[in-house]
Amino acid sequence: MARDERMTLLEVHQALPEEQFERLKFLLEEQVPAGLLSPASRPDLCRILLQRFPGNSLRVTAGILRQLGRLDLIQRFQLPLEEQILEETPWEANGDTPKVRGDPTSGPGPGRIPAAPINPRRLTEKDLMQVAQRLGKEWQEVGILHLGLERSRLEQIQEENPSNPILWNFEMLREWQRRERHKATVSQLLSCLEHARLDPGILDFLRSLPGN
Repeated sequence: MARDERMTLLEVHQALPEEQFERLKFLLEEQVPAGLLSPASRPDLCRILLQRFPGNSLRVTAGILRQLGRLDLIQRFQLPLEEQILEETPWEANGDTPKVRGDPTSGPGPGRIPAAPINPRRLTEKDLMQVAQRLGKEWQEVGILHLGLERSRLEQIQEENPSNPILWNFEMLREWQRRERHKATVSQLLSCLEHARLDPGILDFLRSLPGN
């Protein structure tokens, strides 16, 4: 069974064009450290998914494919149906690992909810600017380690906005927001930044926004 699961995963990944494969890795960053995903090839990603989601890697993959609009691949490889994903897999709601099916703590219970409260409110440019004004000289470290951005992109932002550190921070956050699209919520940014080395006032500000 494990071998069949791995082969199916690999075939799914190979069916994706490069752009969508990279997008799939970005969407997985809610559940898998970005440092593992960024350099991962298709076989590498299969191994990572099998290790982190034993028995559930196909379900997790189906959820990501649904977000990518690749329902054709879900049907072609007979991956879990959308209804099963919504009913049995809690990762979309709280970013946690769906290790136990039918476990009452796998839904919106206290045993599975992350420390950061769920806030579906989308971030505005004003919100991002207020965070940017509080970010210090470690902005590139935050961008690479905690927001999963490429160093080359951060250097490009710096070149495009010479001598304006606040704009560097703001454009970095906007780059993250563009990548995350509808997932660029207050709670998601709070989750990304809660372990970063930065001014505690940033976390306090995010927690103070409506919905927290």
